[in-house]
Amino acid sequence: MISYPKNKINVLLLENIHENAVNLFKNDGFTVTTVKEAYSEEELIKVLPDIHILGIRSKTNITPKVLNSSPKLMTIGCFCIGTNQVDLDHSQELGIPVFNAPYSNTRSVAELVIAEIIILARKVGDQSRDAHNGKWNKIATNCFEVRGKTLGIIGYGHIGSQVSVLAESLGLKVIFFDIQTKLPLGNAISMPTYDSVLEGCDFLSFHVPETPETKNMLSKNEIQKMKKGSYILNLSRGTVIDIDSLSDALKSGHIAGAGVDVFPEEPKSNKDPFVNQLQNLPNVFLTPHIGGSTEEAQKNIGVEVASKLLKYTNNGSTTFSVNFPNVELPILRDHHRILNVHKNLPGFLRDINKSVSDLGGNIAGQYLSTTKDIGYLIMDINKNIGELLKEEIKKHPHSIKTRILY
Repeated sequence: MISYPKNKINVLLLENIHENAVNLFKNDGFTVTTVKEAYSEEELIKVLPDIHILGIRSKTNITPKVLNSSPKLMTIGCFCIGTNQVDLDHSQELGIPVFNAPYSNTRSVAELVIAEIIILARKVGDQSRDAHNGKWNKIATNCFEVRGKTLGIIGYGHIGSQVSVLAESLGLKVIFFDIQTKLPLGNAISMPTYDSVLEGCDFLSFHVPETPETKNMLSKNEIQKMKKGSYILNLSRGTVIDIDSLSDALKSGHIAGAGVDVFPEEPKSNKDPFVNQLQNLPNVFLTPHIGGSTEEAQKNIGVEVASKLLKYTNNGSTTFSVNFPNVELPILRDHHRILNVHKNLPGFLRDINKSVSDLGGNIAGQYLSTTKDIGYLIMDINKNIGELLKEEIKKHPHSIKTRILY
């Protein structure tokens, strides 16, 4: 065995990542440390110099400063959908692939959206609060069935399309807008513009990533284009809706209700206070970023991300990495595998192949994939030159990071 011993590979899992992931790493022989909370930048800088694999959720921010202080870090797993909490470009520059879980909590989020649509239409939250306070307020005024109403979906990806299917089964009409061409499911209708969805829907639900283009994409001007008495749901990213504009629209009655699960600023832990302009407004559901917080979703996310991290660590596969060339080769027995990340500049592969020839070696398998900035090389070579070739590659001026396996 020439690979770095697994029991010396340190895995740090933050933010109470599911035990399924912990067990996968432990069963494969890795040394695992788990922490229930998120870490601050200062805490990360203190602990990461000895960590090889890092697992986080949505509250831990991986900045360039953190990455620069983590010389042993091989890979990062985001045990959630989003990866905006990690500086992906700088991770790539340092040869650190990042993996996430884009599919595992789809159903959990979609079900909560559907539940909130019904709850908002029936003012269940206000009625429940009144009943708890001893007030019997049995009314039908401004309470509606959702059947026959129109749901507008912004972002028709994994979650948006799942919401679409569930909504149709309740008798809702579905219209959607996505910046990419998407095949409508069922009887959903793709709309030509964002504004056409705003103007045509009774319920509006966002399912978009956090990007400069989606920041405050629903503000005062957009809300004014919506029907009076419509409803807004955001279970995507906290920066998508301008909270002040939504608060004003709710107070004026232009918007009849809202369900918000994500916020521009969120507490770092359950122990910290939460303050927001939407608190105590009528027919408003505020939830603490729980869209994907079900037992089923967390189990699935744990397995999905941990499996990707293990595959990369054990054989170099980067399939489904969000910031790396996607490379995967079958294991070739009785050979050494060289894994190298390098600057995408001319001449690198030529020089490496020359080194193999000069050492009297033979390339049994080789795959190179590149992005604009980096190249990722997997190469299987005969064992007698493995260590020598690794050292030659590490010396190359374009090389960023090199590992050897088997």
